[in-house]
Amino acid sequence: MHHNISLLANLAIALVVAFAGGVLARRLGLPTIVGYLVAGMAIGPFTPGFVGNVEDISQLAEIGVIFLMFGVGLHFSLKDLWAVRQVALPGAILQMAIATSLGFALSQLWGWEPVPGLLLGMSISIASTVVLLRGLMDNGLLNTSAGRIAVGWLVLEDLATVLILVLLPIIFGSQSEQSLLSGAFSLLKAALFVAVMLFAGRRLLPKLLDVIAGTRSRELFILAAVAIALGTAFGAAAFFDVSLALGAFLAGVVLSESQFSHQIGDDVLPFRETFAVIFFVSVGMIVNPLYLWANAGQVLALTALIVLGKAFITQLLGFFLPASGRTMLVVAAGLSQIGEFSFILGSAGMALGLLNQEQYSLILAGALLSIMVNPLMFRLIKPIEQAMQRVSPRLWQWFDSHPLQPAELALPREGHVVVVGYGRVGQHIVTVLEKLGIPRLVIEIDSGRAAEFNAHGVPTLFGDAANSDVLVHAGLERARALVVTLPDEMATEMVVAAARKIAPNLPIIARAATTKGVGRLINLGARDVIHPELEGGLEVMRHTLLCLGYPATQVQGYTDAVRRDEYDFTVSSPAEHQALDQMVRAARGIEITWRMVGEQSPIVGQTLAEANIRARTGASVIALIRNQQLIANPKSSTVFQAGDLVGLIGESDQITAAEELISGATVAREPVLAGR
Repeated sequence: MHHNISLLANLAIALVVAFAGGVLARRLGLPTIVGYLVAGMAIGPFTPGFVGNVEDISQLAEIGVIFLMFGVGLHFSLKDLWAVRQVALPGAILQMAIATSLGFALSQLWGWEPVPGLLLGMSISIASTVVLLRGLMDNGLLNTSAGRIAVGWLVLEDLATVLILVLLPIIFGSQSEQSLLSGAFSLLKAALFVAVMLFAGRRLLPKLLDVIAGTRSRELFILAAVAIALGTAFGAAAFFDVSLALGAFLAGVVLSESQFSHQIGDDVLPFRETFAVIFFVSVGMIVNPLYLWANAGQVLALTALIVLGKAFITQLLGFFLPASGRTMLVVAAGLSQIGEFSFILGSAGMALGLLNQEQYSLILAGALLSIMVNPLMFRLIKPIEQAMQRVSPRLWQWFDSHPLQPAELALPREGHVVVVGYGRVGQHIVTVLEKLGIPRLVIEIDSGRAAEFNAHGVPTLFGDAANSDVLVHAGLERARALVVTLPDEMATEMVVAAARKIAPNLPIIARAATTKGVGRLINLGARDVIHPELEGGLEVMRHTLLCLGYPATQVQGYTDAVRRDEYDFTVSSPAEHQALDQMVRAARGIEITWRMVGEQSPIVGQTLAEANIRARTGASVIALIRNQQLIANPKSSTVFQAGDLVGLIGESDQITAAEELISGATVAREPVLAGR
């Protein structure tokens, strides 16, 4: 295949194959990162078929690195890190040091040079932020004390990685010319850049966003956020000779304390996700499957060290760190993998000539396999905990003897209402449920807001309900209802479809954005679908009818019928005919009660005379609605059919008796006279 294709073509092909790989990975129950890496291998130079331009895609991947690091900085919280410092700080330092030493020792057994071996050790000591967050979200653990410790632990690893990325080119950038003086000068420039960002940038960039927000232009605000991320990264490299990654990270840190930080995260997310995919594809392109197959023993040994070795190291540290046994099991499971930061560190080593392509491929293979195995590690948490308690109670008592973290907010597990999305509508629902004393559980995609809700006593699971397994941990099978208030209709449809599979009988109330969406959501299993715009029109109609003097119960019956008919205002369904006719009769002083004749009703196939409803109950049949046609004063020879709406008048006890007769329940009243 020829390689002289345009940058646009490379981008398009990379995204298409990544999409295919991501879909296949999800079908197999694997993280999408695995699909992206395999997609990169498929268009790489080591596999047959189309070969993408590695140089072009690698340049696009740099943008992915920038947005990844910008996102890490944006969600960096010194306050959260300080809260878990007693566990996260010594744990991260010791775990990285031990894992690096073991990786280095393994490389020496293979006959590697010391510097590549050291890079290998550092690469396997750093877990993937993306994989960790996804694992914690999917298992409903992110808002627990264990989840917060794992995230704080990983933030420290990320900071260590940033420092390593700064020091690598200084120490190894130019061995022939690099002197102590020039190295010190490079460190001074990096320190100067950090100072400029933390002091000047912290004052200027948030003010710039304030000015842009004042223009009320969404496009300018998004452009400003993207420009700050890319511009700061480029400026850091061009003027201070530091890495793009450090520049992007500090830009995120500076903006993390801005009032717009959540909005920036939402706006930049599509760019981050798209170019991060390109980054993973570019990594996969340089993996040589033949080399991995020929060196399968090394691949498996390295993967075992990443998955089992790192998990074992973390659990050993649990005997000395002030955290509960279960907390350390969660942290061990979450950190038993490597990912994007290992790729970034390895690619930096490649660029400096410290690693060759085969060595880098080995790191990538370890990452690929560890990411595939990581979901299994989370599933093993409970069995391992039970096994340790059963096999060696004393050992478990020692492992679990350290002070627990502050008490967590208990999540409701039965008889609760699950609310997906905590905007204005969701907040009002949660407030009402609280006043009524009904347990509630919120699922929120914004981590900052989720933490805030938990702090205010609102049980919250952090995660994207439309793209995660977080619904599995919401107890839908034992919930009373699910309320989906998301403004994105496609996301709402995905949530409703997933919830219906988990809990087939769960009442689902959903919000629709379009008229067509109402029908789709009902078909997917939502019991009640609310269209805010059409609901406003229906409310105007309701008030109009009430103003004209129609009874409130009949008006409510009509509006409910319109909702059930998917907001069709053309009066086309039997229920709407029934409700309108009932209003007409009520306005004339006669209130009719309508009841449906079911397929199992004993009066199906009987004539009005044979059914003898009036003699048996005291209520009179004055009308039928059949096939959307109103039959007033039906004859005694009229035969009842399944689906008929029967119009009844009478006293309340007579109506109740007639309803029982039509439905097939026992009627105590004795026949008194013939008639209707």
